[in-house]
Amino acid sequence: MKGLYCRAGLSDAEPKFVIQEASLPDVIGTHQVRIQVKACGLSPLDLKVLESSQNVYVHDSAVYMTKQYDVMSYPRLPFPGILPLDSPFSGLCDVIDVDEHYLVQKPEKLSSVCAVGALRDGLCAYTALHTHARMAAGHTLLVMDGASPFGLMCIQLACYHGVKVLTTSHSPQKHTFLQQLRPNVQDPLVARVIPVDNGSSDLLPVVMEETGGLGVDIVIDSGVRLQEEEESEEAKLLPHKHDIISVLGVGGHWVTSHQDLQLDPPDCRLLFLKSASVSFLNPEVWTASSAQQGRYLRILPNQIQSVCLAPICPSRPEPEEAVPRYEATVAMETVQLHQKKKAVVQL
Repeated sequence: MKGLYCRAGLSDAEPKFVIQEASLPDVIGTHQVRIQVKACGLSPLDLKVLESSQNVYVHDSAVYMTKQYDVMSYPRLPFPGILPLDSPFSGLCDVIDVDEHYLVQKPEKLSSVCAVGALRDGLCAYTALHTHARMAAGHTLLVMDGASPFGLMCIQLACYHGVKVLTTSHSPQKHTFLQQLRPNVQDPLVARVIPVDNGSSDLLPVVMEETGGLGVDIVIDSGVRLQEEEESEEAKLLPHKHDIISVLGVGGHWVTSHQDLQLDPPDCRLLFLKSASVSFLNPEVWTASSAQQGRYLRILPNQIQSVCLAPICPSRPEPEEAVPRYEATVAMETVQLHQKKKAVVQL
């Protein structure tokens, strides 16, 4: 059988993705099950995380592509699961061995393609809102780039738990899409959509207007600007770190996915005065750390159920058809270069 693997490039060169032959062991390990892969979701591979982890699986100068999110069948029942960093199998193999503790039963009304498209983003959203921010009914949440798959999952989970949601939009099309999100005819899903594509800095005054000058309880970003002047157009759409701290209320929580965040003394002083906190969102920590295995086994079933109970379909706002396996290499390269948010391969 064949699977998708990553060959890390030299120095700063981009990694190469190739289809290679793979084989199963003759004996299944303890607490493992042999399952057939039906579909696989692809996400960017963070080589820095792999290099820093002691659980990296390296063989013949190839780093195994294990950061894939699979929907698998075991026997006759569909089970979504996430392969850990030390898994020797590619998620695009026809049949793989995986620990039974990494699987959870898929609800009937959630399709396989929809499950793989939402599993990683749903886990990240659940971790950010419940584990880091301690979300509760009555809180106010600001989600940056709410039209992204991760931002949309945050909005769905927050609204399901009675949280008031504000979000930003990066284009007129995304702004219209977010305004039209409604769980029913009368109530909008998002209380306020703040456009940031016009270069204006209306984030702080709009947030203060919506919160009565108190600020929000939770901010979740998808990247931040460390400097006021950024060259790329994409970076200009990201909020500046000082703006995020400014919109936080007293006792607020800022959950960031920016790995190299640097806070200056004035930023730390403002966080201290607000008694606010900063948390780093690393979704790989659940499968990389055995000390967190118990919490992960509780979070994964809760997250997959929350996807079903969310007020809107998790495949939006970027519904895409699953691609065949012979297009997996091209699809993974576009995802790795961040030209595409996600991709689903159907076997």
